[in-house]
Amino acid sequence: MWLRGLSRGILTELGRAVSSEAGRTMQRNQQLASVYVSRRIPQEALRLLQDSGICDIKHWDSEDPVPRTELLKGVAGADGLYCLLTEKIDKELLDAAGPKLKVISTMSVGFDHLSLEEIKKRGIRVGYTPDVLTNATAELTMALLLATARRLMEAVAEAKNGGWGTWKPMWLCGYGLSDSTVGIVGLGRIGLAVAQRLKPFGVKKFLYTDFEPKPEIAAEIQAEYVPLDKLAEQSDFVTVHCALTPETNGLCNKDFFSKMKRTAVFINTSRGAVVNQDDLYQALTTGQIGSAGLDVTVPEPLPTDHPLFALKNCVILPHIASATVATRTAMALLTSNNLLAGLKNEPMLKELPL
Repeated sequence: MWLRGLSRGILTELGRAVSSEAGRTMQRNQQLASVYVSRRIPQEALRLLQDSGICDIKHWDSEDPVPRTELLKGVAGADGLYCLLTEKIDKELLDAAGPKLKVISTMSVGFDHLSLEEIKKRGIRVGYTPDVLTNATAELTMALLLATARRLMEAVAEAKNGGWGTWKPMWLCGYGLSDSTVGIVGLGRIGLAVAQRLKPFGVKKFLYTDFEPKPEIAAEIQAEYVPLDKLAEQSDFVTVHCALTPETNGLCNKDFFSKMKRTAVFINTSRGAVVNQDDLYQALTTGQIGSAGLDVTVPEPLPTDHPLFALKNCVILPHIASATVATRTAMALLTSNNLLAGLKNEPMLKELPL
């Protein structure tokens, strides 16, 4: 009898212990911050969130963008949002998320997909990823510029389709950087990094335009600050590195292209909407400018039947400026660290000032 009594006592104590532990577990779970991750991200970045011990993660684990309806459902009640530039973070989404949302961390340098006024009204903090993709973007800009100026895509096609015949003096001649003038629209980190890489090619002169002169940065490459019109008129190569804002939307338009040299090469690795693509098409087809290289377009992806794809003097890449393994991993880790810092009310590594 006493054994049965002892057994009942032990079971009771075990039940109390299990119940107590379950209560503590439930309490811990209730204290976890709800986080929505809107895309498949590098494992190191996801593991950082998982190992933090402060996140309850909902994850759209796909290479493809999350459908809008799924995104609106997924963010409901979230404390934190880990997003990409493909997600429109507007009033509708913020309303769907609700009042708990305290931090948005975007795996991008650009923030034109964020409705900053709506975010600011709600007191939500925003993390982003400048600096880490500067070198990769500058390298891709160089590759795109050289491929466009030296007509590399045309040359590859001719070699493949049998157009490569006997040597001809002027066949597939492009334009070189030696003794050229390069115009930089937006002399920030990336614009400067591109200029630094261009300098050893023998560029004679750098011009730049921005919201205001940047003498300290310009001094590093001996660049001259000029109005946009003068930059268009004097540059052999124009490369665009400005942020997309209401002021820069459609900045490179018919008027801009009409002032450029007929041999000029135009490169854009910033945001597609900085360029009026219809005006660019007209400039390329009428010989108003020589050629163009784009890593960004409107929309993205650009439809395969878009008229720009039919032009031999236009090179289009699928937005791959930051596409190195090291850079994308660094961006993802920075996004996770920004998110965790925001959830803990600590300073972010890179926070967008609102």
